[in-house]
Amino acid sequence: MSTTTNKSGSWANATTPLPSLYRVAVAGEGEYLDRLHLDLENDVRPIIYKFLNDLCAERGYPAEKVMLLPPDYTRYHSRSGDITRFVHDFYHGSPALPPNHFPPSASSPPHISILPALGTHAPMTRPQIRSMFGDTIADAVEDESGNGSEKDTDLIVHDWRSDVITIGHVPSSLVSTATRGFVCDTSWPAQLNRHVWEGRHDLVLSIGQVVPHEVTGMANYNKNIFVGIGGADAINLSHFIGAVAGMENLMGTAENPLRNILQYASENFLGKLPLWYILTVMGAEAGGREPTIRGVFIGNTAECYRKACELSLRQNFKVIDEPLQNMVVYLDPDEYHSTWLGNKSIYRTRMAIKDGGSLIVIAPGVRKFGEDDLVDALIRKHGYRGTPQALEDMKSDVVLRSNLGVVAHLIHGSSEGRFEVTYCPRPQLLSREEVNSVGFKWGDIEEMCTKYSISLPSADGGGLPILPDDGQNISTDGTLFYFICNPAMGLWASRDRLEGQNMSKDRDSHDSSPLDDAVEITPPQDAHDGSGGLGGWIHSPPL
Repeated sequence: MSTTTNKSGSWANATTPLPSLYRVAVAGEGEYLDRLHLDLENDVRPIIYKFLNDLCAERGYPAEKVMLLPPDYTRYHSRSGDITRFVHDFYHGSPALPPNHFPPSASSPPHISILPALGTHAPMTRPQIRSMFGDTIADAVEDESGNGSEKDTDLIVHDWRSDVITIGHVPSSLVSTATRGFVCDTSWPAQLNRHVWEGRHDLVLSIGQVVPHEVTGMANYNKNIFVGIGGADAINLSHFIGAVAGMENLMGTAENPLRNILQYASENFLGKLPLWYILTVMGAEAGGREPTIRGVFIGNTAECYRKACELSLRQNFKVIDEPLQNMVVYLDPDEYHSTWLGNKSIYRTRMAIKDGGSLIVIAPGVRKFGEDDLVDALIRKHGYRGTPQALEDMKSDVVLRSNLGVVAHLIHGSSEGRFEVTYCPRPQLLSREEVNSVGFKWGDIEEMCTKYSISLPSADGGGLPILPDDGQNISTDGTLFYFICNPAMGLWASRDRLEGQNMSKDRDSHDSSPLDDAVEITPPQDAHDGSGGLGGWIHSPPL
């Protein structure tokens, strides 16, 4: 161990480098053998503090500029907001600090920037920021006292239109392999927010939940970088690559052709960033609604991600013995305002529903199709009509071809004719005609709630819903149905589909024409939205 001087002139002990897989903490294993889940305050907070303390000691100086990359409010249940709060507490003081906390007196507190990984989502509102990150951070980023001193905490709204830098290109050969030749002679641009790339931070922390995902197989890790804070070219092309590669081929896989592209970008272009990942795996306990933390993984290489994937597949991949005839999914109105988000109800359940089956989506908060005006218009124009139709429309519609993420969404959101999708929004938010026009069947939400014993919160958001237990239930008319209260928390599949039997029509059609014919990709991809001034959003987000 040696002693060095830090940037501020204070002294600290420098140690050997931290291991690339710094920490794996799993409930029911090792020192947490007696735990069903990890407690936020008693388990997770000390883990985060020790990591940050060891990182300070390794470098010989505390950080002066820190960038945090948590998810947005649509990932509220990941507990990433709490971890973001713990990091902020560590550097800016908190009564809960452990005795071995790196002394705040060693230097002035670092400047902390929080950049939620919005991807294509709308910016977080002030109430969402306060709910997810807590009062201390919310007060800090809302401080407009104008006392002449620079704020020590700020929140940056990701502008995927103009605040993005291309830092390299993944070879077209990898793109061609990932799309089975459907996309040729097109490299994939590695893009990320310029505040991260140019900020000269001492530490960049990417925080989020690993869970099965429809585009990248498993969520988070470097997806949080190249998609969460990426640009239009990267986001649209990556989603399209995922759709062409086949959603059912990808979901629940830690390594796949699209992940190979992201990993190439990480290994070749991110070397200059002081980047660490803090990943969580969530799970619901028997009889409980609120997901709890089952594991925390800290590292700066793919090993951290792979370890988290192993646990996530045990916790979040629900294997059902027989394909289901009737599936009912509830979409929390606080989280799901569009089919762009709400179609997780389709993505995450499609491998569990039998051919000719039925998916009922109870969607009390859904009021539109796209997260922005142009995407909403494209969905209304083309609808969820299956892979062949989406690819054919892409050939003839230059606007659609300039928004490959929408093409991917149209493919992902279709059942390919295998099962019926019935959307049940409040009629004052989305009408029968609108729902039917995009290829879904409209359902009366009151009738469906009565049939499936669901009591909704009031239209103004008051109260809590009363829901059936997750799993098999019997409706008021005696129909057997399977209920899911939050599709974002897992992936459901029948055993025979996992074993390669009874392969779906959508996969069959996906492997046949029109995928045989390459289509010219239109560069650059558009970053349209329904807002644009704040963070590239024309209309400021509601406060």
